[in-house]
Amino acid sequence: LRLCTRDLAYIWLCGGVSLNYHTLSSFRVRHQQALQQLMTDLLGHLLHAGLVALEHVAQDGMRVRASAGAASFRRQATLEQCLEKAQQFLAALEQPEEENSDSDDTDQGPPSRRRAAQERAARERVERLQAALEEMPAVREAKHSPKEREEARVSSTDPEARVMKMPDGGFRPAYNFQLAVDTANRVIVGVAVSNVGSDMAQMPPMVGQVLERCGDLPSNWLMDGGFSSVKAIELGAELRMRVLAPVQTPRDATRDRYTPRPGDSPPVVEWRQRMNTEEAKETYKLRAATVELVNAQARVRHGLQQLRVRGQVKALCVALWIAITHNLLIWLRHLQSVGGLQWAAAR
Repeated sequence: LRLCTRDLAYIWLCGGVSLNYHTLSSFRVRHQQALQQLMTDLLGHLLHAGLVALEHVAQDGMRVRASAGAASFRRQATLEQCLEKAQQFLAALEQPEEENSDSDDTDQGPPSRRRAAQERAARERVERLQAALEEMPAVREAKHSPKEREEARVSSTDPEARVMKMPDGGFRPAYNFQLAVDTANRVIVGVAVSNVGSDMAQMPPMVGQVLERCGDLPSNWLMDGGFSSVKAIELGAELRMRVLAPVQTPRDATRDRYTPRPGDSPPVVEWRQRMNTEEAKETYKLRAATVELVNAQARVRHGLQQLRVRGQVKALCVALWIAITHNLLIWLRHLQSVGGLQWAAAR
């Protein structure tokens, strides 16, 4: 925590240093490894205080709009043309500027500072366009038909963002924020950011992260139907976790969804039978009351409506800041409660 706040404290103490966009952006992502370690260390304190039970952990994802517009998505040919123009513009800016003693524009700052800002903006645009072209093969690989691959587009503003279906039914550039929450005290035990809109493959990496941070796995893993793949269910059985996720309604209305189907593996058969019990259905209600509430707090309390940074790494740093803040508030409330009880006992 001291490592993360040292730079910002220095900026505040130095009256001649302005707190501008670039300073804040650099501060957000400069200490990614320190943020990861801080998240793990804070979970260690919460575990020691008994605030993390690791009995039920609920996972859920939310789509957060990226700092990019729909019009920024372009085909490869257009991206190549834009890159060529951007490189020419940058080369022109890097040419030595002729001295002009008559110019005295004090309102917009010294000419050298303005020119440096222009060069930085032009260089960043070239880098974003190059990154967009590098992302094109991955975007094409995710398409299903040859026509879709030919029409593939990548954002020139945020190349790593992907168009996803949002809660209101619309499609916008976004990132998929994943949270894993211990249901006992709503402590966030895992956080991840993906540029894949589907939740189908998000459970295995989150399980590994929780094990790494907490040193153990929960008895029950709660997730919605978007996560319930055969691989996820079999992984839970392999790790001796009960996976609690709704069984999808079959297209054939006459078939019972809890009845094992031909080809089901033993873990899948057990999962179907488990979700048909009243105990599992009652326990599964904890998911909506915990992780969905934490997601809502992230949107409303911490302003996670639309990102102000670009790139998956920076988006992850934003998610880590929110998770650390959320857990730190829980720990502080616990310390206040314990301190209040000790003070009352001393009286």
